[in-house]
Amino acid sequence: MWQRIQTLYLMISTALVITLLAGTAYTVANPDGLEKVSYLQLQRPYFAILLSILACMIVLALIVYKHRILQMRLAALSAIVALGMQIWLAWMYFTFQGPVFKWTVIFPLVICICNLLAARGCFQDQLMVESAYRVRERRKRNKKK
Repeated sequence: MWQRIQTLYLMISTALVITLLAGTAYTVANPDGLEKVSYLQLQRPYFAILLSILACMIVLALIVYKHRILQMRLAALSAIVALGMQIWLAWMYFTFQGPVFKWTVIFPLVICICNLLAARGCFQDQLMVESAYRVRERRKRNKKK
């Protein structure tokens, strides 16, 4: 499990999701000029639900490392969810005038890239296993002749 590159990509994604759950995404200025830190997941419960689902999918993809096809599908699906979150944050950025966004807003994009790279690594592992299986089958057939 640990010697595969997709595990590293999924671990990076997990760390970024946890950072998003615990951190701030933007601040809002009060009328008196002081900045009030607002946690995005507390103000927008749908965002917290999406982050929780994303975290569960990535952790599940880490756990099912013996089932490469399921791991690949979970990584690809979590990349789509992360891309949707990034589009939602971009929509918020261009729609609302009050909030000042932090640099953590780009984390869903990084999560999406890491998950796509993890899915690609799972796919390459699956191709390698299938080719090794074909070689073994060919050798068995040649020995029987």
